[in-house]
Amino acid sequence: MSGEGIPTDKPVDLSGLRVAVVAASWHEQVMDGLLAGAHEALTAYQVTEPYVVRVPGSFELPLVVQACARAEYDAVVALGVVIRGGTPHFDYVCTAATDGLNQVALQTGVPVGFGLLTCDTEEQALDRAGLEGSSESKGYEATAAALRTAQTLRQIGADNDIR
Repeated sequence: MSGEGIPTDKPVDLSGLRVAVVAASWHEQVMDGLLAGAHEALTAYQVTEPYVVRVPGSFELPLVVQACARAEYDAVVALGVVIRGGTPHFDYVCTAATDGLNQVALQTGVPVGFGLLTCDTEEQALDRAGLEGSSESKGYEATAAALRTAQTLRQIGADNDIR
């Protein structure tokens, strides 16, 4: 099962971070859960006033995440869901979005929280969305990962006087 081995780090005060959350619009119930999880993590890590923007779908995530990274946010969280259908569209969108988000992080040096659900069924997506009865909260997990990575990068910069 996905979620096994999840880190058990406790939230810390990261109130000084500027964070953007970019969320797709498809599959409203799943996206509402992912966004709620992201907000829960931001609150737990004491990040206030995140910039939240919606995009049409998961394919559009990399471009807008890149714009946020270039706008000097300390971390950007990408939230979306793609559910397999009967055509290869699923594979194309998942690959393009995943590769694009990875490229943004590597090219900009800004952590990108990977909250893109790639599921075979809607039930799988709902189970990962952080809704009541869900077994996982991928919105929370992606946000916490981006925040912790931003914290690590700041520490590396402070240790080496590079940032």
